[in-house]
Amino acid sequence: MALTLAFDVYGTLIDTHGVVSELRKLVGDKAEQFSQVWRDKQLEYAFRRGLMQNYQPFSICTRDALDYACAFLVVDLTGEQKSGLLRCYASLPAFEDAAGALETLKGNGHRLYAFSNGTADAVHTVLVAAGLRDYFHGVVSVDDLKSFKPNPAVYSHFLRESAAQGSSAWLISSNPFDVIGAVSAGMHAAWVKRTEAAVFDPWGIDPTITVANLGELDRELG
Repeated sequence: MALTLAFDVYGTLIDTHGVVSELRKLVGDKAEQFSQVWRDKQLEYAFRRGLMQNYQPFSICTRDALDYACAFLVVDLTGEQKSGLLRCYASLPAFEDAAGALETLKGNGHRLYAFSNGTADAVHTVLVAAGLRDYFHGVVSVDDLKSFKPNPAVYSHFLRESAAQGSSAWLISSNPFDVIGAVSAGMHAAWVKRTEAAVFDPWGIDPTITVANLGELDRELG
C-alpha cells in the first residue's frame, strides 16, 4: 500500500553536525561540544517560542542559539565568522543513507514530503544543496502556522497539506520529541535511532517502528 511519508529534515535527512569541520577552523578542540550546544539551544529556543506564541523563523532560533553557544563556551567569534557559520546551515550535508533510501521509497510508489521546522525556502535550499529535493512531492513547513513541532496543530497541518489520512501517514524522524508529537496527533511514526547511545523519552508513547538507519525503512514499512 502506498503511504504518505513526512520526513523530518534537520537531524534526520540532513546532518546538523556537518558544521563541525568548519567549527574546527574557528574553535579547535571545542568544535564537537560547540556543535551540540548550538543544536540543543536551537531546538530549545523553538520550543520556547512556540509555547510563548512569540514566533520567529527557525533561522532566528539558529542565530540566537549560535550567540548562546559562543557565550556558554567563552568563544569570541566575529560577526563575519558567525555569518559564515550560518551560511553553512544552507548547505549542510545529507546523511549517507538518505539518497538511496528516498530513491527506493519513491520508486515503490510512496508519496514523500519534507516536513520541517524550517521555512519552506530554507528547506528547499538545503535539500537542493544536498541533492535530495527531487525525491519529494512537496515541502510542508510549520512556518505556515507560525508555530513549531511538536505542536499538534502542525501535524494536522501536514495532513491537510498532503491530503493524507492519519492511518496512512507516517512521520520519519530521528528526534524523539517529533515522533511523540506525531503519534500523539494520530500519525504513525518511525524513529531513526542512528546510534546505540540514543535514548527515547520514557513517556509511554512509543514509535510505531524503530530503525537504525533510513535504509531499513522500505522493509519495515512493508
